[in-house]
Amino acid sequence: MKTLIQTIKNIYKIEELRTRILFTLGLLVVYRLGSFILLPGIDPTMLANLKSQTATGVMGLLDMFSGGAFSNASVFALGIMPYISASIVIQLMTMLVPYFQKLQREGESGRRKVNQWTRYLTVIVLLLQAPSYMANLHVQLPAEAFIIKGFMFQVFSVCILTAGSMFVLWLGERITDKGIGNGVSLIIMVGIIARLPFALFSELATRLEGQGGGLVTFLVEIIVWVVVIGAAIMLVQGTRRIPVQYAKRIVGNKQYGGVRQYIPLKVNASGVMPIIFAQAIMFLPITFAGFANSESLTGFAAVFSNIQGFWYNFVFAILIIGFTYLYTAITINPVQMAEEMKRNGGFIPGVKPGKRTSEYLDDIMSKITLPGSFFLAFIAILPSFAAIAGVGTQFSSFYGGTSLLILVGVVLDTLQQIESYLLMRHYDGLMKSGRIKGRYGN
Repeated sequence: MKTLIQTIKNIYKIEELRTRILFTLGLLVVYRLGSFILLPGIDPTMLANLKSQTATGVMGLLDMFSGGAFSNASVFALGIMPYISASIVIQLMTMLVPYFQKLQREGESGRRKVNQWTRYLTVIVLLLQAPSYMANLHVQLPAEAFIIKGFMFQVFSVCILTAGSMFVLWLGERITDKGIGNGVSLIIMVGIIARLPFALFSELATRLEGQGGGLVTFLVEIIVWVVVIGAAIMLVQGTRRIPVQYAKRIVGNKQYGGVRQYIPLKVNASGVMPIIFAQAIMFLPITFAGFANSESLTGFAAVFSNIQGFWYNFVFAILIIGFTYLYTAITINPVQMAEEMKRNGGFIPGVKPGKRTSEYLDDIMSKITLPGSFFLAFIAILPSFAAIAGVGTQFSSFYGGTSLLILVGVVLDTLQQIESYLLMRHYDGLMKSGRIKGRYGN
């Protein structure tokens, strides 16, 4: 406790870090407050059916990712997921379309153009999803719930929903630029955390009922949950160190090199992005079928709306494995790493510099990414096994799955950034025994 208090004092002493943390917390509070602001013209006392619709299943996941804004008929109801869907499309286009490949090679200016295209596509996705959401409101809510009616009300609401999601995106970008951590990931994480207390209390209340199994069963569930969290942390932090020997060089009166260092290659170099991307893909059937038809789906759409079904989890796991390899290929460039080592007089013992080094690094990344992607996929589908074992529907979604992995990944990334500020100012880090390893390693 004493160490924690001292660490908080150290954080407060660093003006830039203090400002960034307060700025981030302020924008997250704005986001949470906005999730309770209803669309104009809707009676807030008649949302019972909508909340019932989003209690379980895919609609429940959508509500969790929006921080409860979906079930509140909020101006932020569509949340940040349309931006994630647009990002997936743009990421694929950077691999297939020459124009986007050229932008990717242009550095910072190209990145800004790609981000601009992503925003344009996000607006298009929102203009398609917003009418579907309004149609769902008309199905779920009684006619008297709409204080304002008519075509202009629909147009007005679609514009507000689109603007609301773009404002959430703007909040995320401001957090990334002037706050601490990745803004979009933090916004998703805050929405997930908002559901956790209700899930815990609901599970406890269920277990304390006559046929619920009692307090012992609840404690066993908590212990298993903690073990799963530990496994998720190990997955996020796991690395394989590659030794690099630097040749001795003498420049003027100074000696450089002659030492051995290590490249920490992450077992899961892509972090939580494969989970977020795969989940966005799994939302497509319900999106195309229409939110209003979620309770009467049949065939393909019904199969992929059952989050505890075999085919939903099988496809979800395959997508996670695929996106893990895709995102790792985008973020890790073995050719560039080999060139930098060669330029600085470094080499991997037993491997020739240049092409052989890049092939060696690529082979190592492929070998460690395969088990990492399978482990990631297994943790992602654990909620289904938890539900089969009798864990409540709401609490089982935190037994691994998208929610837990995002929580662990984002928290570790944010803590790593805070620790970097502390270490740069020669303060002790957040842990005396070592440094926190986030998505990017040490």
